[in-house]
Amino acid sequence: MAPPAMSTEKEQAIDDWLPITSSRNAKWWYSAFHNVTAMVGAGVLSLPYAMSELGWGPGVVAMLLSWIITLYTLWQMVEMHECVPGKRFDRYHELGQHAFGDKLGLWIVVPQQLIVEVGVCIVYMVTGGKSLEKCYTVACPDCQPLRTSSWIMVFAAIHLLLSQLPNFNSITLVSLAAAVMSLSYSTIAWAASAHKGRVPDVDYGKTASTPAGQTFNFLSALGDVAFAYAGHNVVLEIQATIPSTPDKPSKKPMWQGVVLAYIVVAICYLPVAFVGYYVFGNSVDDNILITLEKPRWLIAMANIFVVVHVIGSYQIYAMPVFDMLETFLVKKLRFRPGLPLRLIARSLYVVFTALVGIAIPFFGGLLGFFGGFAFAPTTYYLPCILWLKIMKPKTFSLSWFTNWFCIIVGVLLTLFAPIGGLRSIIVNASTYKFFS
Repeated sequence: MAPPAMSTEKEQAIDDWLPITSSRNAKWWYSAFHNVTAMVGAGVLSLPYAMSELGWGPGVVAMLLSWIITLYTLWQMVEMHECVPGKRFDRYHELGQHAFGDKLGLWIVVPQQLIVEVGVCIVYMVTGGKSLEKCYTVACPDCQPLRTSSWIMVFAAIHLLLSQLPNFNSITLVSLAAAVMSLSYSTIAWAASAHKGRVPDVDYGKTASTPAGQTFNFLSALGDVAFAYAGHNVVLEIQATIPSTPDKPSKKPMWQGVVLAYIVVAICYLPVAFVGYYVFGNSVDDNILITLEKPRWLIAMANIFVVVHVIGSYQIYAMPVFDMLETFLVKKLRFRPGLPLRLIARSLYVVFTALVGIAIPFFGGLLGFFGGFAFAPTTYYLPCILWLKIMKPKTFSLSWFTNWFCIIVGVLLTLFAPIGGLRSIIVNASTYKFFS
């Protein structure tokens, strides 16, 4: 009977090395800023633009409803982390496998999770590079401009270093800085707008003149709002870092962190969306910092904050990918766990995301289309389907109805948001330049 013990020891040693399961001593507030960093994307700056396409009524409803639904589905994820006594589902796909079986569960969850995580990493590469470029041009308007691709390389160089931090707990300070920065640049965006005051002859009408154009813009904006709340892809992985005992399960500290994170998210999102739209109406750009222009030093500072935040967000979304990559290399391909493997695997991933970002700098436009197929399921209705399958609430009970409501909203988002995204790709295709 010795070999099985040996193999479990070996498996335990591998688990102690893998990034998600290696460190389980996180405090509840770690989960708060990890969640803020994961959720508040630089997309917050495009919320006033989304509001201008939706209008006041639908815009306010979409913002608040998305906040409520995603908070509910996040609560479900936190509860299901230890829904089987004595077992922890440390990764999204492990929960999927528990609900749908080993093979099907893997195929349902992993492709969607990878689209979101790798997609976000590529978008953040481009966003980080462009924000660095903006800081440079604002701070030194007379200097020789550099290509965006050069700035993406600079941004990637930072990640080549940071990606060697082994696990979530080791990036806590990076994540804290990112969470503080997201709060800071959101505050700059709405406070500077409020200070500027309503522009004369402000117009709250739709920008498109044709009904078709208005409909497509509406769908596209709905997608933008819905995907602003997509932090669920890393929530179980964050909860895995919190210690858990039968008397003190991890869900209590995790939930405290999530509630705090969601309060911060509301403070970041709602004032930016509503104040930005109120001040500028439909003349707002898809990045409110561009609309503001002055004072120059404040806009440069906001862009530096965006860079720091995007550095943290990239790491949060990359960590589960590193975990999948290292699990595959060590458990399937039998590589030896150690520093050389981690150095090579993670550096290749960073280089890959940078190269795609450099080759396709308009990747953010594509994510509205592809993201629709992955963001909405993993955030809006996959947690509800898992809940119905695992927790089996009574048919026609409040829980049952709530879950089906979220599933219907999520499926409609999956169907309609990519239509808006696809049209914006077709309309803007002429402006897309590879390797710009």
